[in-house]
Amino acid sequence: MGRSGRCHDRARPPACSRGGKRGLTVTETQARESIGRSRGGLTTKVHTLADGRGRSLATLITPGQAADTRQLIPLLALVRVPRPGGAGRPRTRPESVTADKAYSSRANREALRTRRIRATIPEPNDQIANRKRRGSLGGRPPAFDPIAYRRRNQVERGFNRRKHWRGVATRYDKNGANYQATLDLIEMLDWLRAVPDHKDPRDRT
Repeated sequence: MGRSGRCHDRARPPACSRGGKRGLTVTETQARESIGRSRGGLTTKVHTLADGRGRSLATLITPGQAADTRQLIPLLALVRVPRPGGAGRPRTRPESVTADKAYSSRANREALRTRRIRATIPEPNDQIANRKRRGSLGGRPPAFDPIAYRRRNQVERGFNRRKHWRGVATRYDKNGANYQATLDLIEMLDWLRAVPDHKDPRDRT
């Protein structure tokens, strides 16, 4: 699982215009179209939950200033993996989730634990310091498998494949729905172009 940022300051493309419909403030318009300010300027974040080969299972876009940690549970809610032959209900619960430290929070870990999903998410430095500062009240550090975490590079590879498309690498779509549709199309092509899966005994997702 991972996320990517999109900067919009260069050449002021249409998506960066400050206009909007009457009755909407700039902030409301940006939130609706998934455009917001971060340290890089006007940006859109792309959050993806992918399989073990970096192919998207669910994707969300948010304004640049939106907290990454709040996107994990909404992404999980979008997962629908058909079973072989189409028999039965689609799978909605992966066995494990490997995410970068931006998605680390006590609420996320508790939600994954409740659904019996194994979490491989490193703690950011500020959370480590806060836990240690509280002493015994801070609890034990969460379990973390550094070997399993190495496989998260597949998410970054998936993002790199999408960036071959200019419309994704640099967002010029004014409407958030159009940009989301572009991502959906490209991710479908990523699945169609992939070679057949070969069972990897280390893959438990």
